[in-house]
Amino acid sequence: MRTLTYVQALVEGLREEMLHDPEIVVLGEDVGVRGGPFNVTKDLMKEFGKERVRDTPISESGFVGCATGAAMAGMRPVVDLMYIDFSFVAMDQLCNQMAKLTYMLDGAISLPITIRTQGGSGKGNAAQHSQSLESLFCHIPGIKVVCASTPHDVKGLYKSAIRENNPVMFIDHKALYNTKGEVPEEEYTIPLGQAAVRREGSDVTLVGYSYLMREVERAAELLAEKGYKAEVIDLRSLVPLDYDTLIASLKSTHRMVMCSEAPRRGNYLGDIASELTERAFYELDAPIQVVAAANCPVPSSKSLEALMRPSAEKIAETALRYL
Repeated sequence: MRTLTYVQALVEGLREEMLHDPEIVVLGEDVGVRGGPFNVTKDLMKEFGKERVRDTPISESGFVGCATGAAMAGMRPVVDLMYIDFSFVAMDQLCNQMAKLTYMLDGAISLPITIRTQGGSGKGNAAQHSQSLESLFCHIPGIKVVCASTPHDVKGLYKSAIRENNPVMFIDHKALYNTKGEVPEEEYTIPLGQAAVRREGSDVTLVGYSYLMREVERAAELLAEKGYKAEVIDLRSLVPLDYDTLIASLKSTHRMVMCSEAPRRGNYLGDIASELTERAFYELDAPIQVVAAANCPVPSSKSLEALMRPSAEKIAETALRYL
């Protein structure tokens, strides 16, 4: 099987969908001539023209609002929101308009909008360009949230998000763009709301998503060195969430550590842990633990940034306290 980078998989997925559906348009800052600051729309303007790949002014509220109107009129916009940190500029359009209009108009319209953006720390980009804000959008009814961790998954999930008839926040991690993995040449999609079991185990379940899966998988190796078998689950999709896979794993391991790069306070994983406790209380031999980032702005110093973020060592240490 061929190997692609995460970025190449993104571009290929979008290109295939644009060939399939002429109503798909791409909007965003520098997406056309430059192909986006991270090359996630590279060469698409050359192939599809300026009508379908549109460079916008530096106005997130403007082009997210434009995409909402375009979707109401029957188009299928893909919006490049350069950094997830910039979503605050367009919060009214994202959370009060895009997320709610289908409901408020009693289903008379659909809003097939994909907001592709990126977040996360690890690159020394400091507090305004490194946040993990997925918990904010998981809180808003009407928005689906996807966080892929591999080139294979990002292509399949991106295609499903673009075909989705509801708004999707598709959140990449900047540290994943140059990672490589196997991607099939044939057509495929991955349904939203379907987690992946990356490793089977019987002693504890480790759960993560996006770039942090690297630390989660390394934590499983650290636990294996001490004789424990960890099951590893990649959520992939946060909304909708695959509770069935999580509960099935809990029935096997009876312990769970959930991991996120977002700050611990108000973290969406805390809500998941609460619901899992309600649904599967008698399967638990220990409280579900959440390992997350510190409640502080992201430092620009690489050493401080590393201290703030969850690591494989922190994840393994947390699991060992309950094994």
